[in-house]
Amino acid sequence: MAMRGNKKEPELSASVPMRIIGPARLTGPIIDESVPIPLATFETPLWPSTERGAGLSRHCEGIRVVIVDERMSRSILVQAKSAQAALEVRDALAAERQQLQNLTAESSRFARFLDLHSQIVGDLLYIRLEFATGDAAGHNMATKAADRIMRWVLSAFPQVRYVSISGNYCTDKKVSAVNGILGRGKNTIAEMGVSHRMCERFLKTTPEKIVDLNIKKNLLGSLISGGVRSANAHFANMLLAFYLATGQDAANIVEGSQGFTHAENRDGDLYFSVTLPNLIIGTVGSGKTLDFVRHNLHLLGCDENREPGENARRLAAIAAAAVWCGEISLLAAQTNPGELMQAHERLERL
Repeated sequence: MAMRGNKKEPELSASVPMRIIGPARLTGPIIDESVPIPLATFETPLWPSTERGAGLSRHCEGIRVVIVDERMSRSILVQAKSAQAALEVRDALAAERQQLQNLTAESSRFARFLDLHSQIVGDLLYIRLEFATGDAAGHNMATKAADRIMRWVLSAFPQVRYVSISGNYCTDKKVSAVNGILGRGKNTIAEMGVSHRMCERFLKTTPEKIVDLNIKKNLLGSLISGGVRSANAHFANMLLAFYLATGQDAANIVEGSQGFTHAENRDGDLYFSVTLPNLIIGTVGSGKTLDFVRHNLHLLGCDENREPGENARRLAAIAAAAVWCGEISLLAAQTNPGELMQAHERLERL
């Protein structure tokens, strides 16, 4: 029950339509099986569109998914008496990796310190701390470790004072270049080859048309619009729908949807991949105890007794596959004049 003044009010919830599409065929070191994909969205054409990509994966070699890197970051901000003092603290911190590892371990049995990066602006010292966080997306775990490290920094270096537990160098739920460069979340790639025949049969287009559109729309279009480390058609659509269905912090689609679609014509066949450098996702933590979330995580096989981090990696792989399915389907539709609008008119009430 929610409280307003002295009155108790019933908890309210917002219902978003959800469907299970697929299954999609996945291959690779993380998953080698067909899996369903739950998507919660008000954009109803997303379901059949993503379904088309999933159907394509079942008739081809399967979507291969790899995770290049994974980490969660929090940047603390302190202010020194001068730029020189800030520089001295930065250099001293670089030699304290063992202490930072110890402080991180004290904050949580799952958190592990990975690395730190620093920027100095005037007498301000921005310290980006990076952690492994097991099966959690890791926002709170990283903040808790950063809070302990902040207290130690203020004690060990009296020449600096507290400004903020988060200095925006993280960067959390904002568009930036730094996350793609240094890493935040799971850097995940989904790829698959599609024969010319399967392109024509399932996607009603050709590899040549998809490659040409990807260059002119995703790459050049993103370039002239000033896109930041991003060149894709609609990663955010599939990512938000998957996030809502699996209890994720939906605001993380801001950085999560920054990514790249890559398409090549290889001897008449299509190579198609999606790269999501900032896929922030977890199988434990806030939002994961809701009944529908628990049901979906079980459906995806992401609630099993595995080594720490393995359930979250599996979930990230499925999320990337969902993005692959929806991305190739939309690009295929946009190679044909009128197809996109016709689909919306047929599947939505205008």
